[in-house]
Amino acid sequence: QVQLVESGGGLVQPGGSLRLSCTGSGFTFRRYGMSWYRRAPGKERELVAGITSTSSSTNYVDSVKGRFTISRDNAKNTVYLQMNSLKPEDTAVYYCNAAGMSYWGQGTQVTVSS
Repeated sequence: QVQLVESGGGLVQPGGSLRLSCTGSGFTFRRYGMSWYRRAPGKERELVAGITSTSSSTNYVDSVKGRFTISRDNAKNTVYLQMNSLKPEDTAVYYCNAAGMSYWGQGTQVTVSS
């Protein structure tokens, strides 16, 4: 069955960095665009970044442009989210998703606080 396993979250001070990872299994990873979403307390789930199957194109929500970078390694069935210059408003549970699929992992908690 399809599985998505996110990791790499944690507690970081404002201005710090984290790299999230999401490993997929149970589907042909290299054929799917992948995205990162986040859900902050009391808010709706938000699309943060996306990447095409071949890494030819990426997109970002305005609030993270210039700070976050999405990438993938199809040989490892893994998509990454490098997060720099983190702000308290980036605090959320982060999830990855394969385009067109309704499967979600357990997410990884990112907390930005001094």
